[in-house]
Amino acid sequence: MEMKMPLQLLPDDFLYAETRPFKNAQKEVIVSMEKLYETEVVTPVHGLLQHSSLPHTKPVGTMPLETLPLDKKTFENKALEQMPLELNPSKKSSDFNQMEAKSLEEHILRLQNLCRICGVSFNTNSYDMKFLVNGPVDDVTQEVLRKMGYDDCFWPELIHNTFRIDVKTDTEARYPTHFCYKCWCIVIQAINNTTNEDAFFPISTIVEWKPHSNLCSICSFSSGARKRKGLKQSPPVTKKPRVATDALIRPRVIKRKDHVNSTSLLLAKKIVNCKKFHLTSKLLVLDYPNNFIQSVSCQVCEHLLADPVQSPCKHLFCRTCILKCIAVLGKYCPVCRFPCGPKEFLSPVKSFINVLNSLVLKCPVTDCEMEVRLGEYSNHAQNHKETRMKHAYSPVNKGGRPRLHLLSLTRRAQKHRLRNLKLQVKAFADKEEDGDVKSVCLTLLLLALRAGNEHRQADELEAVMQGKGSELKPAVCLAIRVNTFLSCSQYHKMYRTVKATTGKQIFQPLHALRNAEKILLPGYYSFEWQPPLANVSTNTEVGIIDGLSGWTQCVDDYPMETISRRFRYDVALASAVKELEDDILEGLKHHNVDEFVSGPFTVVIKESCDGMGDVSEKHGCGPPVPEKAVRFSFTIMSISVMNENDEKVVIFEELKPNSELCCRPLSLMLADESDHETLTAVLGPVIAEREAMKSSDLILEIGDLHRSFQFIFRGTGYDEKLVREMEGLEASGSMYVCTLCDATRYEASQNLVLHSITRSHQENLERYEIWRSNPYRETADELRYRVKGVSAKPFIETQPSIDALHCDIGNATEFYRLFQDEIGELYKNPSTSKEERKRWQAMLDKHLRMKMNLKPVMRLNGNFARKLMTKETVEAVCELIPSERRRETLRELMHLYLQMKPVWRSTFPARECPELLCQYSYNSQRFAELLRTEFKHRYEGKITNYLHKTLAHVPEIIERDGSIGAWASEGNESGNKLFRRFRKMNARQSKSYELEDILKHHWLYTSKYLQRFMDVHNTLKNGKCETLPPELISEEDTILKNNSLDF
Repeated sequence: MEMKMPLQLLPDDFLYAETRPFKNAQKEVIVSMEKLYETEVVTPVHGLLQHSSLPHTKPVGTMPLETLPLDKKTFENKALEQMPLELNPSKKSSDFNQMEAKSLEEHILRLQNLCRICGVSFNTNSYDMKFLVNGPVDDVTQEVLRKMGYDDCFWPELIHNTFRIDVKTDTEARYPTHFCYKCWCIVIQAINNTTNEDAFFPISTIVEWKPHSNLCSICSFSSGARKRKGLKQSPPVTKKPRVATDALIRPRVIKRKDHVNSTSLLLAKKIVNCKKFHLTSKLLVLDYPNNFIQSVSCQVCEHLLADPVQSPCKHLFCRTCILKCIAVLGKYCPVCRFPCGPKEFLSPVKSFINVLNSLVLKCPVTDCEMEVRLGEYSNHAQNHKETRMKHAYSPVNKGGRPRLHLLSLTRRAQKHRLRNLKLQVKAFADKEEDGDVKSVCLTLLLLALRAGNEHRQADELEAVMQGKGSELKPAVCLAIRVNTFLSCSQYHKMYRTVKATTGKQIFQPLHALRNAEKILLPGYYSFEWQPPLANVSTNTEVGIIDGLSGWTQCVDDYPMETISRRFRYDVALASAVKELEDDILEGLKHHNVDEFVSGPFTVVIKESCDGMGDVSEKHGCGPPVPEKAVRFSFTIMSISVMNENDEKVVIFEELKPNSELCCRPLSLMLADESDHETLTAVLGPVIAEREAMKSSDLILEIGDLHRSFQFIFRGTGYDEKLVREMEGLEASGSMYVCTLCDATRYEASQNLVLHSITRSHQENLERYEIWRSNPYRETADELRYRVKGVSAKPFIETQPSIDALHCDIGNATEFYRLFQDEIGELYKNPSTSKEERKRWQAMLDKHLRMKMNLKPVMRLNGNFARKLMTKETVEAVCELIPSERRRETLRELMHLYLQMKPVWRSTFPARECPELLCQYSYNSQRFAELLRTEFKHRYEGKITNYLHKTLAHVPEIIERDGSIGAWASEGNESGNKLFRRFRKMNARQSKSYELEDILKHHWLYTSKYLQRFMDVHNTLKNGKCETLPPELISEEDTILKNNSLDF
């Protein structure tokens, strides 16, 4: 840290000069100022220190410093005046030593009363505090340094950086030991002067301190000094002959030009612009001195102080003026640039306020000649305002602008015109109707309509008052808005258009929709956990929170550069279970289970997490860095309970577990899914809440009874990449091909079918500890072989499963490459060039586009994979294969694959494809045999991850879980497009608020309660009203059908 200001550096031989013995004083007296000191001028450059290129000058002489009169006795000055210039050599050396000691002691005492930097003497008031030159920094300066981001330092370093004065080598006999308050202010200004604006320094001289001598300028009584009042003048002394060599040794004084008009003050005057609000000092009746007027005026606007405040640097401002300046210029005083915030401004002492309020001034209003005190002027101005408003208001228009009708005015103007009536109605409602202002106003409107024979409108109003109006319910309007992805402005435009067209308020306003949102979002219903969750708050009214709120940052951690918003896991689960209240009661009734059973109900939760890729809004070329996002969600798969015979009965089961409508979002973050540290920090609190819920029961009110729920969490909705991140495994290109077993890529290619699931979360944690500590002192290759590819700490427990969607895409990619190899007959010549392979690919793409209408894509997706893996596609590819034997082999390979695919893709394979499930083992073995024999050139020593899982692990997973497709991440994947649509719907300036809106509307989109309304609406729109049960057909749905509104 280095702070610069214009200063005069002292010569080195002068700085390090020592006090000479008194016996050499005679020489010091007669020596004139023939020796000239070369000085170096330092020019201020903001933020830099530059030495001036001016030539070194040798002045003719230096003059003594004219300081303020010292607070000492008069006899000291007299004694110093009567001291002879020439010493008598006949005196004894003891006298000389005694005089030398006394003179040096008085010199030191006088130095203690002077400032080391500017040479000004200290006064006794509070504004001239003293600071020790070589002492520690005071608390105020330490706080300023901390605000500006500097480290701890001491006064010698600050003085050297500010004034270019080295005080570390100061001696008590030559230099003062303290510096004054004004110099301290300069140091504070230099610390805070980080901008390119010139700071105003009130000191215009820099002192050069000389060693003590017989004609010391400090000990001598200066002729230009002021005299004390009440002291007698010393008797005249005979004038001594003037000797040229006996001139007083005066320190060199260097002056500089101050910047009196600070740029910050001029800018502050333009900012406040308070001429119309504050009173000028010209209105004062009496003629006060200028100093007094300045003391009662604002330092910024120069008007009389209005609601005065005092800064820590003792400057006075109007409260509004200084707050405007701080908001625009920064948190510092505009006069001296002392750092200060809004909370540091205090009211002046009461005596000053009394003096300020007692000032008499003339009223500035025309035709008012009253003289009022400043403290009473506000009441006086209010009387003027009331008089002016009284004369200005008149119910009769006397010309000029015509009086507008009440309904044609703006809402603000309507409130202004009806303010008196509003107060009267409110007073009547408080007195007679317990404060129900709405009922009083509606009754008045109803009576007015019936008095005008408008009974139809009166009947409609009365129906609205009784809750039987023709408008849709807020929940229905909310469902329409969320499912049609309407922004606030779009919905409001539709609301006003329908209201203006039909003359009825069919849709609800936005504020009614916001009230309906509160019931559906997590945090509305109360619940409790028995026993209470460990390290989780018992507060249930928790909405959207910061995703990093539960992350405890360590000292060595760097701040997370991500934005994350989430629901608390237990609150979200309670809200999701509460929405299934009707399904739970219906399931109890359908399975003949006692409706008053209190549980425990077992709830199975499928957890999903996936990256959404680049979600940035691309305008033109888009942002330079892709903006990636990750979503963590959960799905309630089933709810079961034990009946009277202790049999497990499933009362609710999700029929479409891979739909985006049942995948409830829990957390959204703008981060990369491959960033292991960020995922650990954001999802760490979520995992901690999940672990706490495993050993506790949720007590929630279902059907007017408190029932208990136990949760089973299964993390199966992860793709290959995310499983490796969460379990700490190496990337997909690793030697260890599978996330379910320990087989290497070579072992999997030699044995394609016979493998079993061996990996688990607990085993991965143990292997990570071995990888971290290396207890057996093994080499890197040996250690890697021991831990089987674990290279990071697992932080989420995942259930060993297969991602059906990505498995299908991965296998389709492998068949796409097999088609290219068969077209080019790679089995005959495995060593082909890259150009030949590109030619085969171009031929295949052209043929598929012509025969199957399959456009080539840069990266295979689910739609392309489904169209590619068909018998029709194989027949089209066989047209390009010359060998008939290879055609039959390819057809058989595709036939076997199509026999195996429904087993892992179906939601309930035991019910949907039982025959194929029984034949899966045979089909997989035959498929593996074809790969090992006919396609040996491609699968010799290598195999893909998804092909290995398809052949080796599908039967074992289905035997354990009953399904693979139901536990896949397809529901979370299909929700990626919803993120982009909701982001476009809720475009906000801040990404934090934008992420909150996306999470909120995504939760509402998956709400079971709103989905019922949309199902009824779609059924009515399609003309299937007779197929619905009568309890679902309400008056609102009939209105919607009659108006035939299509969304």
